[in-house]
Amino acid sequence: MAHPSSAEVAARIEELYGAPLNELEAHVQGRPPGMLTALLAGHHTLAFAEQSITVHRERLQQLVHPERQSHAFEVAHILDCARRLAEAVAVRDTQSATVHAVLQSLDHTPTPEPTATPALAVPAPAVSAAGTAPGR
Repeated sequence: MAHPSSAEVAARIEELYGAPLNELEAHVQGRPPGMLTALLAGHHTLAFAEQSITVHRERLQQLVHPERQSHAFEVAHILDCARRLAEAVAVRDTQSATVHAVLQSLDHTPTPEPTATPALAVPAPAVSAAGTAPGR
């Protein structure tokens, strides 16, 4: 099951909130946590996991390159790199699924168009019968 990338999540957040990500991040600084803060944190975690996947995958490719001489002591490095890569993939998948589910639950609700409501008749102030008769 393919989940959205951090770039797709960022685009969706910008679409929902109508501003670029950097402006939204500046906007939440010093404010109480809310939905936007949670979405930005989720995006940040997802982007970090994607970056970690790239770094660990490249390092693992270096360690197991066919032209490279591998020694017994490097096996621990290979296993550690593979473990870190697996952890980054798990974080990415979990974070992506969570942020995606939250974003799907959010949607712009169109601003209701003003409806023409008939003007309410304001009743005239009541005038007492005694007040209309000439004073004696």
